Amino acid sequence: MVVRVELDAIDMKILRELQGNGRITNVELADRVGISAPPCLRRVRKLEEAGVIRGYRALLNASALGYDLVAFCMVGLKHQSDANLKAFAARTASWPLVREAWMVSGESDFLLQCVAENLASFQDFVIEELTATENVDTVRTMLTIRQVKDACQVEI
Repeated sequence: MVVRVELDAIDMKILRELQGNGRITNVELADRVGISAPPCLRRVRKLEEAGVIRGYRALLNASALGYDLVAFCMVGLKHQSDANLKAFAARTASWPLVREAWMVSGESDFLLQCVAENLASFQDFVIEELTATENVDTVRTMLTIRQVKDACQVEI
């Protein structure tokens, strides 16, 4: 269960700034949000410890690295017991092509975002790994044409 954290206006400013630039120095961050550096650092650490800030990472251009295919897979399981759902969710962690995995409601049980070098490697994954996985009943794939929005930030 996620516990909501009480955030004041300064915390919100800190979060907005860090979403825009996770590499900003503490001194620059403090200046932008209007407080001195030591309390700013304490606030950032508090936000990290509370799980509001989950981490920091570089956003890579997949195409520049040779990963030109993005696809989604809608996966239906034969049985949806808690143990089966947890087992499939855990299995997704071992598939490098799967960049995001969501348990969903509706006609499917999981939605997987996959990034592959090309169509052949994606097809190999679907046929040799995904459909061969125990308890998988159906797999529907959707190849993307182009990304039209990339909003990785949370609106705050």
